[in-house]
Amino acid sequence: MIRYPRKDFAHGIMFHHFASPVHPRGQGAITAEETAAMIEFLGPDRILGAEEWTERARNNTLEDHHLCITFDDSLLCQYDVAWPVLNHYGITGFFFVYSSVFQGIVEPLEIYRYFRTVAFANVDEFYNAFFEAFDGLFPEKRETGLRGVDIDSYLKDYPFFTRTDRVFRFLRDEVLITPEYNKIMDSMIEAAGFDIGKIAQKLWMTEAQLTDLHVNRNIIGLHSYSHPLAIARLQKAQQKDEYTKNFSHLSGLLGSVPKTMSHPSNSYSGETLEILNEMEVDVGFRADMVDIPKRSLLEIPREDHANILRMMQA
Repeated sequence: MIRYPRKDFAHGIMFHHFASPVHPRGQGAITAEETAAMIEFLGPDRILGAEEWTERARNNTLEDHHLCITFDDSLLCQYDVAWPVLNHYGITGFFFVYSSVFQGIVEPLEIYRYFRTVAFANVDEFYNAFFEAFDGLFPEKRETGLRGVDIDSYLKDYPFFTRTDRVFRFLRDEVLITPEYNKIMDSMIEAAGFDIGKIAQKLWMTEAQLTDLHVNRNIIGLHSYSHPLAIARLQKAQQKDEYTKNFSHLSGLLGSVPKTMSHPSNSYSGETLEILNEMEVDVGFRADMVDIPKRSLLEIPREDHANILRMMQA
């Protein structure tokens, strides 16, 4: 059997969305069967449990072939679909959690993704509707924002993105400010007659499910409080507030102090690392495979599962 090629450094495998009869198959989502096939491709013998990975990272005893499994964003589909597969293989993983959704706040990030998954025949139909709404609310801003941009180089470490994917993400993350993006999406959701409250009930884990993962020796780590798309742009005090509130929630819920994290949307700065060091969080993950010079244990690379799926299908 062809296996996942060995890299020059130990790294994590990053997962987000999973599909089942209950969880719709949006862009990038994989089924339980595909998850199992991916573990076989990676090699179960190479995948360390979360506790062993953390201890080896701290002791500098990770070997180049070692892998770990990570999940971002507190998603219910991870608990329903992926965790039973990991449990079947006797593997534990990292679950990186943003806390606001457990405290009654409906964060729009996943709401918007769910909407574009179920309300449109395909993602390109969504993009067309989004660009139309964008131009209607903010005339000329799209043209101005894209002027002179080499869009094919944007997010170049994510080869599975189409050109239109890159345009959408550039506009969302680099051109629009958060209230503008939310205004566009909320106008589309309102026009479609979607009930955000009902959507929210389908998206995130409960605290009881987080506790179950913790009891079963998975590691629950930080992922900020509200998942800003670009946390590095926030003032240091705002970044500290994001991670302090996240830290307080998980400590209180699980009865143990979180020592691991992943950077939401791969966004962080030197100030972010200072904050995490002050909190004595000592193992953290990026969201790409860039082997940056002198990277710290708060900058461990991860391969996106979509890239692995492409390798399997080659």
